Amino acid sequence: MDAYDKGPTARRSDPEPRPDRLRGPSPDEVPEAGQVPEVGHVLEAGQVPEPDLPSPSLAPPPLAPSPSPPSAVPRTGLSALSLRYQIAAACALVVVALVACVHIAMVFLHVAPSNTVSKQYGRAVDNWIYPEFEQNWKLFAPNPLQQNIAVQARAEVRTADGGTRTTGWYDLSARDGADIDGNLLPSHTQQNELRRAWDFYVSAHDSENRPNGLRGQLSERYIRRIAVLRLSHEDGLTADGKTAAGKQPTIARVQVRSRTTNVAPPPWSDEKVDPKPLYREVPWWTVTVADRALDSNSNSNSQSQSQSQSQSQGQGQNGNSTRARAASDGTDAR
Repeated sequence: MDAYDKGPTARRSDPEPRPDRLRGPSPDEVPEAGQVPEVGHVLEAGQVPEPDLPSPSLAPPPLAPSPSPPSAVPRTGLSALSLRYQIAAACALVVVALVACVHIAMVFLHVAPSNTVSKQYGRAVDNWIYPEFEQNWKLFAPNPLQQNIAVQARAEVRTADGGTRTTGWYDLSARDGADIDGNLLPSHTQQNELRRAWDFYVSAHDSENRPNGLRGQLSERYIRRIAVLRLSHEDGLTADGKTAAGKQPTIARVQVRSRTTNVAPPPWSDEKVDPKPLYREVPWWTVTVADRALDSNSNSNSQSQSQSQSQSQGQGQNGNSTRARAASDGTDAR
């Protein structure tokens, strides 16, 4: 049927597309809200726009290369070791951690106030702490130590005629101070031996110089042997300052005392201190055979060192004289 047919079954032929329908909207035209701009044809009511499909004549875009898998991260630390060494390292760490925990517990019991645990295991704590890990809180105390303490000693010497003679006081602390001054690397003995020995004695005795148990007796022997060892090398132990037959005089007894003086306050301080020194003398101590054995060992060591030095010097002189004679004769000393 054509356009002239009539009736309910009449159909109309498709009208030709108008040119204005084929072109897009002009730049001046603004599409209304919810309106889809026309591209090529007009959508009728109830018609769903078809999606734009790519033309079969166009080739698909090239695919991007797939990223390569990341390289393996190198293992570091314990994970880089083999299983056997990892087990050994873990065991070592456990041992170090246990020792550290035990050390912290021992130090805590040592510095803590007296309690049931410290009383029960006091000997074990002391054996662990002394002498390497002893704690000294004087520098960080609310009232730091503001005194100079010098340790002095004198001796009772047997003379050649069988009598005895008492020497003057020797300032042993001043000797250590003179050895430390100007020394870039002073020894532990010069810095701490005498000072720690006197602190040990004071802490192990009461104000009447009575020992507190075995530690008190041990501190007496320690400070006595230090005094004997140092006084035996001092000049002037005899009346004329000389020894008979080249031998050291025999020290029968020694006595030790401390000289305490207050440190002067700075000029800007209003604090007043007493400059008068205070002395604490201990009773006379009889020198035992064990005390003299230490002195004889030190003397024998010094004599052997001096003899070895003299022998090496004599051998050097003999070698030089031999070379000199060989050079004058025109022969080889070898």
